Amino acid sequence: MVSRPGRVSGDNSADRISAEVATVAVIGCGVVGKRVARQLAASGLVDRLILGARRPQRLHGFVRQLLDVDVEVIAPGPLPESDITVLTQPSGGHAELAEEAISNGSHVVSVSESIDDVEALLDLDPLATKAERAVIIGAAFSPGMSCLLARHCGHQFDQVQEVHVARMGTGGPACQRQLHRARTKDAIEWRDGSWVKRPGGTGRELVWFPDPLGAKDCYRAALPDPLLLTANFSDADRITAKVSATRRDRLTAWLPMLRPPHNDGGPGAIRVEIRGLLNGSQATEVIGAIDYPSAVSGALASISAEWLLEEALPHGAWSLGMLDDPIPWLQELEARGVTAAVYEGISVT
Repeated sequence: MVSRPGRVSGDNSADRISAEVATVAVIGCGVVGKRVARQLAASGLVDRLILGARRPQRLHGFVRQLLDVDVEVIAPGPLPESDITVLTQPSGGHAELAEEAISNGSHVVSVSESIDDVEALLDLDPLATKAERAVIIGAAFSPGMSCLLARHCGHQFDQVQEVHVARMGTGGPACQRQLHRARTKDAIEWRDGSWVKRPGGTGRELVWFPDPLGAKDCYRAALPDPLLLTANFSDADRITAKVSATRRDRLTAWLPMLRPPHNDGGPGAIRVEIRGLLNGSQATEVIGAIDYPSAVSGALASISAEWLLEEALPHGAWSLGMLDDPIPWLQELEARGVTAAVYEGISVT
């Protein structure tokens, strides 16, 4: 279980940061990576940014927008030495890069939403703990914001029996491609103390997202949220995750994407439903959020990097769903314009 953010006692991190050059490497400069770079450049905590991109020449205009920070752009290759390595590249291979970053003495923040990446990153916990480094897993929209909302909503229950996450919307092109693949793969669900697999594209459910997005049909897909939420809700009977899909999404899921993804997937939403015992009675609470997935992912990854620079987070490999206290994260997100809302009138007793 991960404690709430708070500077490690006896650590002169502020003096260390001011005395040394604080360096953050952002590997992958798509929509999310650029948002992370902008926020880190404006944070006042970072002296040097290293941006990793497949086509470095395309970043010249973007680099000129980053003021008051030294910027270096690098092509794919060995990871540079840095205090923090933020992996915003497409899903796949995040664990290998994280292991390399740890060997360089770097903390790691990953935004991958691939089950394979998440499982492999969790396995790095012994290595990260021994090296006194942190590996933050799924610091994105979903997983990430979804895990924070579930943890926050679940706090009030005497016993959490079910957790159901639903999402809609995507970030940049890489996120859209990953979700396109996820719709064809088996979903994982936590049921009665064990994992079960269900075919992707099944389990149709009409889910009401925050206005103005409204009701959407949602289906099973290979989403890692249940895998991360079991750390705090291992006694729950069911933990599931679904994603919205149109008829075209379902018909074309088994084919290559028929048209290039949009530069940004537009507005998205998360809905988290918690069922369990509250004051001795059965109750259901629902909490949600609506925003651009790329904006939420960029904010969470940036917050993670900033708090790691301040030595405010524990070591080991963990996700935001493993936090003891998600309130500081939600408050910081709200300060950056990302707000959650409780569904009034949903609770039943």
